[in-house]
Amino acid sequence: MFDPKILEDFGNRMSTLLANSPARDIEKNAKAMVSGLIGKLDVVTREEFDVQAELLRRTRERLQQLEARVEALEQAQSAARAGNSEHA
Repeated sequence: MFDPKILEDFGNRMSTLLANSPARDIEKNAKAMVSGLIGKLDVVTREEFDVQAELLRRTRERLQQLEARVEALEQAQSAARAGNSEHA
């Protein structure tokens, strides 16, 4: 069978070879270029997006509560006016 040390040595040599290859340099340069382009865009992080989404959700929830409260007050006011006009 194969000696595990031979396979380990082969893996280490391949890793070293790939780490020093032109393809690795191209990958590093491409990542740097993409990072630079993204940095110039007006983008937010996922964390910032999630915070704003949660804030929006709570704001919508509060708006619905306030709309329901205003509607209830308007109905109470209409009922009070109707009751006052019957007594007049």
